[in-house]
Amino acid sequence: MKKVLYIALIAAATCLWPAFDAFCQNRPEYVTKHARMDRSRINIGTYHLAGYARTETHIKELAECGIDFVMYMNNEPATLDLFEKYGVGAIIVGTVPLWWGGFGDNAGTLEATHPLNKYTEAAANFKDHPAIWGIAIGDEPSCLDFPYYNKVVRAVEEGFPNQFAHLNLHPTYAPGPRRENDPTSGSLGAATYQEYIDSYCENIPCDYIAYDFYYQHGGVPLDLANMRIVADACLATGRSMWPTLQVNSNKVEEWISLNQLRFQAYSAMAFGAENITWACYTWGWWYNQVLFGNGDKTQQYDKLKTVNAEIHAFSPRYMKYRRIATSCVGFEGTDMLEGSGMENVEVYNDKTFKNLTAGCPLIVGEMTARDGGRSRALFVCVSDDPYDKNPQTHTLSLKCRRKISVMSNEGPVEVKRKCGGRYKIQVASNQGLLIEVER
Repeated sequence: MKKVLYIALIAAATCLWPAFDAFCQNRPEYVTKHARMDRSRINIGTYHLAGYARTETHIKELAECGIDFVMYMNNEPATLDLFEKYGVGAIIVGTVPLWWGGFGDNAGTLEATHPLNKYTEAAANFKDHPAIWGIAIGDEPSCLDFPYYNKVVRAVEEGFPNQFAHLNLHPTYAPGPRRENDPTSGSLGAATYQEYIDSYCENIPCDYIAYDFYYQHGGVPLDLANMRIVADACLATGRSMWPTLQVNSNKVEEWISLNQLRFQAYSAMAFGAENITWACYTWGWWYNQVLFGNGDKTQQYDKLKTVNAEIHAFSPRYMKYRRIATSCVGFEGTDMLEGSGMENVEVYNDKTFKNLTAGCPLIVGEMTARDGGRSRALFVCVSDDPYDKNPQTHTLSLKCRRKISVMSNEGPVEVKRKCGGRYKIQVASNQGLLIEVER
């Protein structure tokens, strides 16, 4: 019997090995290290913290708002001391050359402008601080610079042993596409956004994909397209998805509402987001930031504090899983999927959860246990009202043969299984739900 089993195992391994070997050959060699960022949790960041908001009171209130790290800080020991005191990390700017790709007119010139010795010299002169988590190396580059960024990332990762290199990408609505072989005719340096992300995955040895998307500017269909392309690339290559979302406004007469913050965060989590960054805390661009120019709080502070607390509450249970697929359920009759590359599903079904529907649009992320176990979960964003114009309540129903537990952004939800394994849950517009099969 043992001999038969042994032969069967060898035969199975022989059949599966070519596929496994091909997978390993295509898997990138990541050099990214995260000595100070706890990757077992969702980290929440923000752009920017202006000089008028760097008092101890301001940094204490930043931490109380649920901000874990700040993008594009200077290496200022006094401010970083306060960051360390209140448990906030910094992605610093100015230590090495920061490259902004812009509209593509400088595409492909990073190497000539910033040779590697600039990065190695910066590392040699660097004064470390425990609050410095990462080194910003670029924002929205053209993919024509990705091959050289491979060398830059490696140089920064080697020269800064306690920090990771941070590189942020364009959104789907970046000006483009490139015309023929002219790198200056489009900011992506590629004909499509898919090609842009594919080029990043081919060239950049970072274990994440960070990008910004401001949905008030780009709209829901392009937002869904952006999340789909990046999330699928992360799944295929073992990376983490790190979107930058919008807390301020590009319309001076409008303030982003709490429900709009929720839609952005929970739709991203339905696509598997593991880090979330908000723009902007103090002035960086546009209007209606979290703080006024005199350092006082605007109405955005309490909204951001609320949604950040909700995200952090989800984190311990959400991060037990990884996203393997995302479906758009019940979007028929809306224009939210036009051009997104997502197809409408009337009713959601997978191997564990059956007949999930709510009579309204839902973004449903299918998730599996990170530890390789049999646990399964769904992360659901109720997506009927992304701009918070007419919030409503709905009844979400699903079938599961096993007992489930449900957590919403408001906390645990009591659910009871009815005949036939049917569950019904009251949900609200822009709510997030984590539905787990109990072990």
